[in-house]
Amino acid sequence: MGDKIPTHIRRITLDDATFENTNAFVEEPTYVNFFFGNNGTGKSTISKAIKSGVGVTYAPGRSASDYNVFLYDEEFINRNFQSYHGMAGVYTLNSDNATAQQQIEEQQKKLTDAREAQQKATEEQKKLNSARETLQKDFQKECWDTAKDLREEFDKTQDSRRKSKQFTDAVLAAAPKDADIEKLRQLYESAYAAVAQQYELLTTIADTSVLDAVENLDLLALAIVNIADTPYANFIKKIGATQWVREGHDKYAHEAGDDCPYCHRPLPENFEQTLTDSFDQAYEENLKKLRDLLVEYKRVANELFIPLQKLPAVLYPKIDPKSYNDKLTAIRTTISLNIELITKKINEPATPVVYEKVAPLLDELSDIISAHNKLIQANNDIVAAGPKKKRECTDQVFSLIRFKLDAVIQAYKKSDADLVKEINDKTTAIDNHRKDVLAIQAEIKRLSATTVETESAKNHINNMLRDSGMQGFHLEPHETTPNVYKVVRDDGTVAENLSEGEKNFIAFLYFYYMVQGSTSPDADPREKIVVIDDPVSSMDSNSLFIVSTLVRNMIEVCRNNADNRDPVAKGNYIKQLFVLTHNAYFHREITYNYVNRYEYVSFYLIRKRGNHSSVRLYREVDPKCPTQQRNVNPVRSSYAALWEEYHECKSSLTLMNVTRKILEYYFLQLCGYDGTELRKAILVDGRPLFVDEYGNEDKEQFDLAQSMLAYISPERIGFHDGLNYVEESADPDVCREIFHKIFSIMRQEQHYKMMYAVYD
Repeated sequence: MGDKIPTHIRRITLDDATFENTNAFVEEPTYVNFFFGNNGTGKSTISKAIKSGVGVTYAPGRSASDYNVFLYDEEFINRNFQSYHGMAGVYTLNSDNATAQQQIEEQQKKLTDAREAQQKATEEQKKLNSARETLQKDFQKECWDTAKDLREEFDKTQDSRRKSKQFTDAVLAAAPKDADIEKLRQLYESAYAAVAQQYELLTTIADTSVLDAVENLDLLALAIVNIADTPYANFIKKIGATQWVREGHDKYAHEAGDDCPYCHRPLPENFEQTLTDSFDQAYEENLKKLRDLLVEYKRVANELFIPLQKLPAVLYPKIDPKSYNDKLTAIRTTISLNIELITKKINEPATPVVYEKVAPLLDELSDIISAHNKLIQANNDIVAAGPKKKRECTDQVFSLIRFKLDAVIQAYKKSDADLVKEINDKTTAIDNHRKDVLAIQAEIKRLSATTVETESAKNHINNMLRDSGMQGFHLEPHETTPNVYKVVRDDGTVAENLSEGEKNFIAFLYFYYMVQGSTSPDADPREKIVVIDDPVSSMDSNSLFIVSTLVRNMIEVCRNNADNRDPVAKGNYIKQLFVLTHNAYFHREITYNYVNRYEYVSFYLIRKRGNHSSVRLYREVDPKCPTQQRNVNPVRSSYAALWEEYHECKSSLTLMNVTRKILEYYFLQLCGYDGTELRKAILVDGRPLFVDEYGNEDKEQFDLAQSMLAYISPERIGFHDGLNYVEESADPDVCREIFHKIFSIMRQEQHYKMMYAVYD
């Protein structure tokens, strides 16, 4: 068998009543769909969902408004039979007007063709939209992957664009523009610094020649000598002690008083004058200038150097301070050397010294400071600009990416434009087909309005009532209201207080003919979907037989849409059919001929565990063709169903009830035991077999077996009262172990294994 043929309703998602929060859905509905489930499992929830359209997915291009859903359920019965003398008449085509009938059939065929064309165009448009989505996703992925390096390098510009779609949208919105990558990196590093902040500028040098311009530096290159011509001056010159005497006097004269600081003898009274006369005035002035030079040079050096050696507490991270510090060290060394030279000159005035100029080093340091401050100021300007610079940086990054991806984008735009044109063409075609559908529907409605009557449906319903053996009431036209039925007894009175079975039967007959026709002379041109929810409740066997026959006829009408070879029934006005029931006999009556129609028939089983329902498409691998599936009817013999339930039971209380039914059916009805014989064979003769792993009697197992067998006591009437069993007293696995042991004791293990393996 091939795949199932999808049709109008493609999926039913269920999230109400016992299906709430179960993620349940009806899988692969096709033309004819059978649902079997016990009362309370959720059948009505499914039927009402189809009627309301909530959770229903239709074929592409179709919606709930395209269909007229006929639902037969308890609500339909109550709504139409609240009063037995006011049912709307069922309009059918007048069989005498063959020409109009033929015209309507021709229009129906045109309507089917127009809808199929509309659906085909819609599906083609869906494929084109899918192709466009694929094209977009592939394009987005290509952009994302191609721009990987730039995305990662400028990561902070990607905020809110960290998915391929958002990223690609931003790229498409940007203007393509190349960029200087180094400048862009600098802008990014400042605008998106981890902690965006401004940094202190380095101290600048106002005058790089300030040290070299200190007054009297020229004295360092001169030989400063004493030219005084006195006996004492000549003496100290002769012994080369001119400077020694001057330094000794300057250092110790104050502390020594009138004594010589070297020999401690009293000095002559006129010693100070003699000493003064021993040094000429120019010599004295030059020495003073040298001493003043040393003081001034140190002062200027300190004023210059101390600010330079104090870098900012938080240095701009992009500055490498090494070159600065190296140059500052060289300046410090040169200044120290010059101070030593000045000091040496003071000590040896006659010896010329060569001064080391500091200005060239300060010029170099000033250039370094200027370069560093330029970087710092650029950062500070960016930080001051704040969000504006971030936007500028982000715009430049995406403009660069747009520039790099230009060829990819142009190719995508062309392909996308081609697809958009095809999609628009399909939209136009769909609109045209929709207009055709509306025009044909209007024509069908016009033709139907002139050829309908209610007499045929009434007569057919009365014939069905008579043939089923339901005597004493029938349908008659209302005396004062045209095209309205009333249910009357043979004496002409309104037939009140019909039994539930009678009411249900006449309601279904009314429903059957209403599906064929219409309750309005203006025929509804929408396609018909039929839902039948438990139609045979309280009916006798004759009524059930007739209803089964009518349902099979409706199935054949629907089947004509999928396979019109050798039609059994006329017409194809039922486009999709759903039948839900809990009655196994009725289910088998309407399904026996359709299990092999896998392509257009689906079987479902509805179950409820706890308070949660599930619905499962019942199918299996076809053993004749393992690559294909086949339908499986969930309604089998009651005995087989018990074994399936046994296999799936989770509650020990439910399991005990199922095992009782299996034991009772198999051993009492099939094997011919009575309850006393069975209990004796197991609980008396078989008692030695209830042992634990150590060979000791297992009292717990024996008691559980005794409780299990108590359920099939010959004296039992109805359900057991549960006095011999408490649900919490045993684990379901232990129950299954004892159940298996009973078959072993009775030498029926082969049967147990056969039945258990079917559902394992």
